[in-house]
Order: sequence, then C-alpha cells, then structure tokens
Amino acid sequence: MKIKKTGQTGRSRSDSEWIYGLNPVLEALRAGRNIKGIFISSSRHEKVLELKKEAEGRNIPFKILDPNFFDRSFIKGHQGVAAEVSPKGYVSLDELLGIPSRKKETPLFIILDCVEDPRNFGAILRVADAAGIHGIVIQSHRSVTLGSEVAKVSAGAVEYVPVSIVANIKHAMYEMKEMGITIIGAEADAEKIVWDLNFKVPLALVIGSEGKGLRKTVRESCDILVKLPMQGKINSLNVSVAAGIFAFEILRQRLHKN
Repeated sequence: MKIKKTGQTGRSRSDSEWIYGLNPVLEALRAGRNIKGIFISSSRHEKVLELKKEAEGRNIPFKILDPNFFDRSFIKGHQGVAAEVSPKGYVSLDELLGIPSRKKETPLFIILDCVEDPRNFGAILRVADAAGIHGIVIQSHRSVTLGSEVAKVSAGAVEYVPVSIVANIKHAMYEMKEMGITIIGAEADAEKIVWDLNFKVPLALVIGSEGKGLRKTVRESCDILVKLPMQGKINSLNVSVAAGIFAFEILRQRLHKN
C-alpha cells in the first residue's frame, strides 16, 4: 500500500486522508469518524488491545505493519499508529452560530485571522475543546486548514470542535455583530488589558497570525481591542499560548458566581 507523507497544509480535499498518533486515532474512533483502516506498528504494545477492540466493534480493518513503514510514511510523532479516514468536515457559519442556543449557553467563538502554522491551529483546537469554545472560524485563503498535522497536535480535539471555513472573516464578524456578539481583538498594542473586561457577554475572540498579528481591516472591524500584560523582554507570545490565556480568563469569569 502506497501512502503519501503527511503534515502538509494543502487545501485539496480528497475522499480520504491520514491521521496519525495514538490520541488522534482513538478520538476519531470514539467520535464516530468514518475510518477505512487502522494500522499499528509491530513494535508498539501499549494500547494496541484497546485500539483493536474499538476497531473490531465497528468492523474497521486492523493491520499490524513493520515499524519502517511508519517512519517512511509519516513525519515525526506518528507513535506507530495511523488511520485512513474520511476528511474532517467543516460546518457552515449558520450551523456554527446556532450551537450556543442549542446548548443554552452564552456564545463564545474564536476567529483566526490568517494563522498559517498547523501546530498553532492544532494547539488552539485543543484549547477550544478544554475551554468550552463553541467553534472556530477560519479563512479559506492564506490560512492553515484541517489536516493530519493539525489533528495530531490537537490530540483528538479536532473531532469535537466545530470549524467553519469562510471566504472572508470580516463578513463572519459582521454576521456575529448582527446577532449581538461582541468582537474582541487580541492586539499587543491595545490600551485595554484582559483583566479589565467583562467576558460574560456573547463573544468572539479574534487571534491574529504568527508574527503579524491582526490585519488592519480586521483590527478596525473589532468592537474592542485587548492585550495581555507583558513584563519580560519578549513583547509577544505564541498565538496558541495567547489564545489559551484569553480562553481560560473568559471561562474563569463565566464560572465565577459574582
């Protein structure tokens, strides 16, 4: 069986793709993703029985292969586990915006402004799952899209966090505003500090790209700009780290009774 190497960020969406790593494959199984086959390295022992049991329960082909197969076919971090799956689907913006009302929760979204690194996107998906974010909006161009490396870094969170892909995030921001959602832009030069804002209202947090931050037109479309206080010599944080700090401050406020 010939397998293309993974970890690329191309936008072509065929009828199947590869995910790799123990947690991504396990979570794809548990979430009910359409899986065409699971492949395990013969050198791997931990969790093999659990994977096999899950696969057999869904009549998914399960094969043990030589370790060299994985080293040749996948980038570092495959852990001797891979699965051929149907691509993870996107949801429409309307579907995404309807999630909070179905859950009877205050809306909370993340919008990514041209984030291009799949590792950052994967880490943000993991943050979003942990912090109860209702979904993520990404742009269809100049942005990373869902794929195998994103799935690997997300440690399976990609299976649970809805993602909507749009042609222009500014249009999505406008639709959110029309629904009464406040758009908060994360900006290093903002006057307001994260601790000073009320995050208990319907919100969408906009995170800018690596190194460039928010584009001027996106920044101008935000209702409020906010920054993290910095005391070190480095004046910025990795985008996924910043997203995590913002997300958990929002969660802290929403869980606090007063």
